[in-house]
Amino acid sequence: MAALGGVFALIVSARLPFCPLASVTGIPCPGCGLTRATLALLHGDVHGAYALHPLVFVLSPLFIVAVGNAAVGFVRGPRVGHRSNPWFASRQATWLASLLLVATLGVWGVRFFGYLGGPAPVTTLREWQRAHLAARAAAQAVR
Repeated sequence: MAALGGVFALIVSARLPFCPLASVTGIPCPGCGLTRATLALLHGDVHGAYALHPLVFVLSPLFIVAVGNAAVGFVRGPRVGHRSNPWFASRQATWLASLLLVATLGVWGVRFFGYLGGPAPVTTLREWQRAHLAARAAAQAVR
């Protein structure tokens, strides 16, 4: 778990393109901008978070709770005589997940038409590599 957290921290701190679709094609996926929006929200930039992904206020807390619950369950290990949480298998959870999927795809679609701030800004791997090579060359030229 710590290794995954370390890899994630490295990717975020190096500002590597995180989304496979966006990093290869330059087309943002339905979740593009959520990591940056969550980081902006954690820094208190509510407007910036909303601009990066309007559903950050719903999806990020749900993701954090789900990952936290999974981590606690992993650390605790299986408990004898304890049933797993039946809520995740309930009809209400299925409806909620379906609603969130439709909302996420809907936001993704309308952003391509310029609404809700337009598509999330993305960087391809090639653009990232060019920028970092140029920065490295500039730093060596200063020496």
